[in-house]
Amino acid sequence: MEKQIIDFVSNSSSQLQSLVKLPGDASSRKYYRATFKQPEGFAGALSCIVMRTDPFVEQGLELPFLVVRSHLHDSGVRVPSVYNLDPARGLILLEDLGDATLLRVLQECANSEVERHYYERVIDSLVQLQTKAGPAPGAKSIDAFRLEFDQEKLMWEVRFTFEHFYEKYLKRSILPAHRAVMEEGFIEICARLASEPKVLAHRDFHSRNVMVLSPEGSRPSVDSEFVMIDFQDARMGPAQYDLASLLKDSYYQLEESQIQRLIDYYIARYEALSGKALDRRRFIEIFDLMAVQRNFKAIGSFASFLNRRGDASYLKYIGNTFENIRRTLLKYPQYSALRETLFHYYYF
Repeated sequence: MEKQIIDFVSNSSSQLQSLVKLPGDASSRKYYRATFKQPEGFAGALSCIVMRTDPFVEQGLELPFLVVRSHLHDSGVRVPSVYNLDPARGLILLEDLGDATLLRVLQECANSEVERHYYERVIDSLVQLQTKAGPAPGAKSIDAFRLEFDQEKLMWEVRFTFEHFYEKYLKRSILPAHRAVMEEGFIEICARLASEPKVLAHRDFHSRNVMVLSPEGSRPSVDSEFVMIDFQDARMGPAQYDLASLLKDSYYQLEESQIQRLIDYYIARYEALSGKALDRRRFIEIFDLMAVQRNFKAIGSFASFLNRRGDASYLKYIGNTFENIRRTLLKYPQYSALRETLFHYYYF
């Protein structure tokens, strides 16, 4: 396979210097960094990223990754450039965005104020996506506009976690009465979420899927570029979907006071760009319920990586993710039975 990649990259540039496999993400896609020699008279080296996925001859330029990327780019959202394609071998040559994810940069923040400024920049990108990249009269339609987080989809994700986390990973047998409590609680939550107005949602918008791109030789800062990646599964959903993924992240824990400040920032930016007023109290309640569903789904995904492909590396994030759910549900007494049942089978 690496020979195929070398052949593909060599067709793109005859001065290949090195090809290095990069650590994978949570998907089955593989990534390589190709480094090229500069033409004579220039110092340094050029590089790009090779993404290897399943062959996509039939889809061609209609591959969801390419369609969504092009749509976001045309909507003013910063996404990686595409340089070349080989559909028969499932190869895509992409802009090299470096190795500085938002997660990595946040871990080096000097204080909470700097942390907040980073998140504000990312929220700016999110609001751009939500206000400029959604369906519009006369604009080209994409498949993502015809997919949505309806109640059926949201509940499918919940039941995915029942199966992969409780049953297959923890090997717990849930009593019928307790399963009913879980089902009824989440059915009510998902019904409320599904009834909300929809915007285009990235669907996996968290600190590992935002790259911080700085000029060569400089350190990441709030003045760097913030670039979205892993957007191919975009679909319509509540505005709170991506915001909850970002602020109630499994990989990075924010203080609750910081989350509230950032929600206020989001509301101000959204109102400014969309011209629509938001009810803060209602927005936060839907944000909380969305965070519960989104975090619960993430737990199922982490367990499924082990169950399906033997990858245990994401299990360490389950504790933080469950704590996100516990703290959020504590705010809503009407879901106390759901909270107690979920945690009974997790802790005991």
